Amino acid sequence: MIKAFTMKLYEGQEQEYERRHNLLWPEMKDMIHEYGGKNYSIFLDKETLTLFGYIEIEDEKKWSKSADTEINRKWWDFMADIMETNPDNSPVCMDLHPVFHLD
Repeated sequence: MIKAFTMKLYEGQEQEYERRHNLLWPEMKDMIHEYGGKNYSIFLDKETLTLFGYIEIEDEKKWSKSADTEINRKWWDFMADIMETNPDNSPVCMDLHPVFHLD
């Protein structure tokens, strides 16, 4: 199953966002894999500061549980100063609806 979504950076935070992801904590990588995520990519539209995320997951129910892990909450807190977030520091995220796929 594929999930695609958008998020939004604050102005001037493009390099910092990339830097933090290039140093992604090993515990965060492990959690993503443990909850069924793989082939995860994030792209940036530099004009709008919109981030586009793509991840392949095993199961939606299993993946949704990753949000409540301690390491995920710590990551959200770490990223909250450079991107739009909800009151719990989770990123403001809009899921995208698939309309076409070609193998």
